[in-house]
Amino acid sequence: MDIEIAQTIAADIARRDPVMGIRIVGIDGPSGSGKSFLAAQVSKLLNAPIIEIDDFVSWDCFADWWPRFDAQVLTPLLAGRSAVYQARDWNDWYGSSLGAWKTQPWSPTIVLEGVTCTRSDTIGRLTYAVWVEAPAQLRLARGMARDTTFPGKEELWQRWMREEDLFFTADDTRNRADIIVDTSMFGMPAT
Repeated sequence: MDIEIAQTIAADIARRDPVMGIRIVGIDGPSGSGKSFLAAQVSKLLNAPIIEIDDFVSWDCFADWWPRFDAQVLTPLLAGRSAVYQARDWNDWYGSSLGAWKTQPWSPTIVLEGVTCTRSDTIGRLTYAVWVEAPAQLRLARGMARDTTFPGKEELWQRWMREEDLFFTADDTRNRADIIVDTSMFGMPAT
């Protein structure tokens, strides 16, 4: 991905006023769109930690994890406290249980990375929202390349992509973004 995109985003964020004393940045979009890569670049430029939504979501829990995230991460950070949360246990690949507790100390800027992290529940609570997108076939191909050894992976990805489409359409997530980043020009990552 072009570093200039991340630099533009970081500069935009730096110009924004904090919300309740903190700049929380959400990098959202469908799976396989390139959120993680962009978040790593933005995080480095801002010297900001990343909280991954993969610590909350699972293959069987697309959207219902939000109350736990709100209570353990978003609300404490906005109150000037550290986020203390129980991360998803991905040892079984399905993420069917919770694992170890993590602490993310409060920081002036924090990047949230993952599917639905800029949902309507965050209106007025985030400093900046990024929407990352790519065509469905490219995202699926990226997912298949990333999740190479797991049984039933294509069926899970297809079901997940349908859930994403329904959620994002109903929530109107893309239309609230401060910037939209199309990663289709970057194709498949090098392996």
